[in-house]
Amino acid sequence: MNPADPSGSRVLVLAGGLVGAAGVALSAAAAHRGGAFTGTAASFLLMHAPVFLAVGLIGANRILRIASFVLLAGLVLFAGDLVARDFLGSRLFPMSAPIGGTLLIAGWLVIAISAVVRPRS
Repeated sequence: MNPADPSGSRVLVLAGGLVGAAGVALSAAAAHRGGAFTGTAASFLLMHAPVFLAVGLIGANRILRIASFVLLAGLVLFAGDLVARDFLGSRLFPMSAPIGGTLLIAGWLVIAISAVVRPRS
């Protein structure tokens, strides 16, 4: 899966759907089972799902697609670690949430940078 490849757009739409579904499922789990970490993970999933859909559906430029894949990696690590804490009682691995959070911040910064970078002609 190459984020610079335009077919990456289909992967991002798929990711948006799966991330959105996971966010709804985890919201329900947090409401019924409890777990502050699960609720936070659900919120992060739901707030990022539209980004993947938007970038995938508009056939965005290479920089936006790369930023989206950075966001996706960060989201998997961050939300995955939070869910593991509530459901498994342990972390995914040491520093997984901070690494994921840093990737999320980096992905958003790359999205911002994409607004000022001139596309190659």
